[in-house]
Amino acid sequence: MNRLAGRTALVTGGASGIGQGIAIAFAAEGADVVIADRASEAPATVEGVRTQGREALFVETDVSDEAQVQRMATAAIDRFGRVDILVNNAGIFSESLLEDMSAAEWDRVLKTNLRSVFLCTRALIGPMLERGDGRIINIASQLGQIGGVSAVHYSASKAGVIGFTTALAREVSSRGVLVNAIAPGPIETPLLENETEAWRSAKLAELPIGRFGRVTEVTPTAVLLASAEGSYYVGQTLGPNGGDVML
Repeated sequence: MNRLAGRTALVTGGASGIGQGIAIAFAAEGADVVIADRASEAPATVEGVRTQGREALFVETDVSDEAQVQRMATAAIDRFGRVDILVNNAGIFSESLLEDMSAAEWDRVLKTNLRSVFLCTRALIGPMLERGDGRIINIASQLGQIGGVSAVHYSASKAGVIGFTTALAREVSSRGVLVNAIAPGPIETPLLENETEAWRSAKLAELPIGRFGRVTEVTPTAVLLASAEGSYYVGQTLGPNGGDVML
């Protein structure tokens, strides 16, 4: 407990799912939390953070929009004075065979899943580098490592997140900012609930563990990377994925 005492974290896509779980887990470890999401509000996350005795700020943000990201960063710093931990979690998923995929759908997924990581990181990394201290945790996916049928756009975006992570880690780790990624497998979240029963059955058959993961099986990895215990992780992609990827 209190591994993140005195720290401020910003979690994108924090209104639900993995982002919500990370925000509340960080609060349980002593961090104040900024929740950025396209949702008009995030009452469950805000309440979850405050129940842990920490401060919460919700900022409605489309993280693929440069101006909105800058407003988000300004609001966070105005409220808490600094952001020590950035979790780039916001993401979307859709299915389409490549031959049927529109350029607009490709752009929509890449903007939300990859452009947002660039924009949010660029908006907040400057003060981290000035202080010589900060953590950036990017939520990728196991599909960025192995690919997914009918998910070329999603897989490409998450592979890009992994590449962004390793490149930025080489760029800034010597200046005190540690950058890592988490690549979860299929986790029971609202995003997974939108999948068809046929897809769910086929995916379950592929998983060595025989079940989908829980958000609470991902959040400890985020806490590790955000805390002092994660101080020797640099440019890594950690994979709570039920054996879907084995390295």
